[in-house]
Amino acid sequence: MGAVLGTDPLAIVAGDGDLPKLLAEECTRTGRKHVVVLFAGFSPDWVGDRAVIFAEFEKPARLFKALKKGGFQNITFAGAMQRPQLSWLKFDLKFWRLAPKLLPAMKSGDDVTLRTITAMFESEGMQIIGAHDVLESLLAPAGIQTIAKLSKADWVDIKKGLDIAQASGRMDVGQGAVVAQGICLGVESIQGTDAMLGFVAETRMPFRLDAKGAKGVLCKVPKPGQDWRVDLPSIGAATMVEAWKAGLAGVAVQAGGVLVLGLDETIAKADELGLFLVGVARDDEIAK
Repeated sequence: MGAVLGTDPLAIVAGDGDLPKLLAEECTRTGRKHVVVLFAGFSPDWVGDRAVIFAEFEKPARLFKALKKGGFQNITFAGAMQRPQLSWLKFDLKFWRLAPKLLPAMKSGDDVTLRTITAMFESEGMQIIGAHDVLESLLAPAGIQTIAKLSKADWVDIKKGLDIAQASGRMDVGQGAVVAQGICLGVESIQGTDAMLGFVAETRMPFRLDAKGAKGVLCKVPKPGQDWRVDLPSIGAATMVEAWKAGLAGVAVQAGGVLVLGLDETIAKADELGLFLVGVARDDEIAK
């Protein structure tokens, strides 16, 4: 299949959060034809009068038909989605054909599930493209982005945090970790980053051996071998608020490998709260 052009019609499979909104706004800004795919009655306010395809997980044949009829061969997945509670009574014939691969995958980690789902779309002649291919400015820049700077102790915590997050990613568990004074205070799992930061906020104090030492860092990286077209880790201004509530000094992400949803707003919020934001280059080979 040929390269995707920025003018090709685009279907945005929308989950929660700001990412699908940002992509839809970019399509509007550039005049790109697009449609928003919404599952399970999900209908965010930002959709407005945009074209929408309402879909059901149990009826993929109907979704594929609607996409093809509208000329939407290019698909991007954006935003967090909860794993559905499926009703076998609603399965269409297409789902029954996909079930032997899809159902076992849904009992695995996110990476396995998403690879299976993307393969489903590709088997219908569709092309999956990354959110950062629609809006290139989403990728985190390298270097310190904020007024707040980093201490040597912060850099030590960052190195360990990125290593832990990457090791967790190899097991298809999560994409983030929190480290303070060399101690891992939390590892991201299926519950997500906010849940991890909430846990750290509640439990961190006994593990900070030096009250005047490093406060800790949230670190985020893609999973090794991850398909960068889907489920890249992301942060935004709300992440900075949660990191501040957890008593951390800042956030470190893999430069060029993490989505920043509203870079200017995220930096402004970090500066307001006195946190740092840094994009760190990683030498480890990660499939793109």
